[in-house]
Amino acid sequence: MTSAEQISFPHRHLLGIEGLKSDEITLLLDRAEGYVDQNRQADKKRSLLRGRTIINLFFENSTRTRTSFELAGKRLGGDVINMSVAASSIKKGETLIDTAMTLTAMHPDVLIVRHPESGAVRLLAEKVDCAVINAGDGSHEHPTQAILDALTIRRRKGKLAGLEVAICGDVLHSRVARSNIALLNTMGARVRVVAPRTLLPAEIGRLGVEVFHNMADGLKGADIVMMLRLQTERMHGSFVPSIREYFHFFGLDYAKLAAAKPDAMVMHPGPMNRGIEIDTVLADDIDRSMIRQQVEMGVAVRMACLDVLTRDLGNGPPIQ
Repeated sequence: MTSAEQISFPHRHLLGIEGLKSDEITLLLDRAEGYVDQNRQADKKRSLLRGRTIINLFFENSTRTRTSFELAGKRLGGDVINMSVAASSIKKGETLIDTAMTLTAMHPDVLIVRHPESGAVRLLAEKVDCAVINAGDGSHEHPTQAILDALTIRRRKGKLAGLEVAICGDVLHSRVARSNIALLNTMGARVRVVAPRTLLPAEIGRLGVEVFHNMADGLKGADIVMMLRLQTERMHGSFVPSIREYFHFFGLDYAKLAAAKPDAMVMHPGPMNRGIEIDTVLADDIDRSMIRQQVEMGVAVRMACLDVLTRDLGNGPPIQ
């Protein structure tokens, strides 16, 4: 048993990366490593969560994340229920608190929640009796995405500490960026963000990152280049002059990537806007792109999170 396996995970919920210690993150990464191997076998199913009920409660559409959590729960032997909350349901008058009370009455073991408002998942977690995993809340956090990104990087580079990671694009609206910044800083990587001024949050200087406004400077010497989706659905106003101009200055192609290290790898949390955030040929380049590996790591990481959050259910006092 490794030292990481001996570390307990003392949190009842996984609501964000902020507040997690490096050894707790390492525990999740190490646990996920084992599930990567399991998912590559013919028999992918285990009985760890037999008898457990997992509810996917998505107030926002997300085929990739929801399917990943569904696969994770089923491969661990759990009973998984998908609940897509349409806007019409909210209009009928059911509040988030009403939803929490209804779900609590069903006695689920894990609730996986995605919501368009920052902080909504934490509010829900305070009202239910089960473990809650944040699958993305507004522009706040997306913890499992950051963990799967970290696992992807660690498997390719062998470490996280000391790496230079450039996060590029729509940082302002990105919960993925916030979770990755928190995780990478905690694990000893050096993080820089590259974006036009209109797509950076006002508090960016307090997040422990270097800030660049052009790709040539921002990618210089980078080990990892992480592109972000341009989240037009969250933009109310003019943030970029035009899509063509945005790609010209901030879209990743081979010419811009040349500023990074020769063995620099490319990432994108998906879904990609090809030809806007990243060149299609580069995105599909198996020698430089880790985008497909990110998707594979997503299932393993979500299995690890379900594992650690349910491990102590029914054994002594509840995890805080």
